[in-house]
Amino acid sequence: MTVIDFSAFIGRLATASGETILPFFRTSLSIDDKSKTKDFDPVTEADRAAEAVMRRLIKANFPQHGIVGEEFGNEREDADYVWVLDPIDGTKSFIGGFPIWGTLIALLHKGAPVFGMMHQPFIGERFSGDNGSANYKGPSGERRLQVRRCASLSEATTYTTSPLLMNERDRAIFGRIEKGARLSRYGGDCYSYCMLAAGHVDLVVETELKPYDIAALIPIVTGAGGVVTTWEGKPAQGGGRIIAAGDARVHEEAMKLLNG
Repeated sequence: MTVIDFSAFIGRLATASGETILPFFRTSLSIDDKSKTKDFDPVTEADRAAEAVMRRLIKANFPQHGIVGEEFGNEREDADYVWVLDPIDGTKSFIGGFPIWGTLIALLHKGAPVFGMMHQPFIGERFSGDNGSANYKGPSGERRLQVRRCASLSEATTYTTSPLLMNERDRAIFGRIEKGARLSRYGGDCYSYCMLAAGHVDLVVETELKPYDIAALIPIVTGAGGVVTTWEGKPAQGGGRIIAAGDARVHEEAMKLLNG
């Protein structure tokens, strides 16, 4: 199949998952805590139901493909094509009634992300990319996504979901970024990366991400002209400590601070 064929199928996955999730949003729903530590890691019926419907569609159409999902584990990880699913990235926003969450769908070929989509069904927005280009579709129409130029960190707007998610050492290191940036904001989860691809944010710095938190966002950011790596400058699809920048100059400057 071609990338175009796969993108059409990913659209089907997004539609099916969105139709499954929306009846739960801003309702009284049960919330479980997956964390084995003091950190709250919520999961809801909506997370599980959305991943289940996407898995059924994938298995029915591509039984030879692998699946990596947040809620139901991994199957056939060694397959040439592997789907990486996060049914609700930003569950804490979801349970709070804020629409700053999205469904992340990635397709990996031989371990590398080749297509990704972030779908926000409540707002009706889709951000997608294939590393070569990135696109937006939503209430304001359709358009190509393009990062904005930013010459230095001192001119940059930077986001992280929360410094409280970082360990003490990484939080102190991130403080160097905050001190040097023009504006630092918290929250966003997957939306921060999409706003970077759309040219509204310049830098996103995170830690302790899982593959399903980042795999779908890499083709969107790189397709819009941005850069996504680990703090060590390695490929980011495995998760961990992640840095995404719209301008390579800001990425380079931030990397020096993170590793200084």
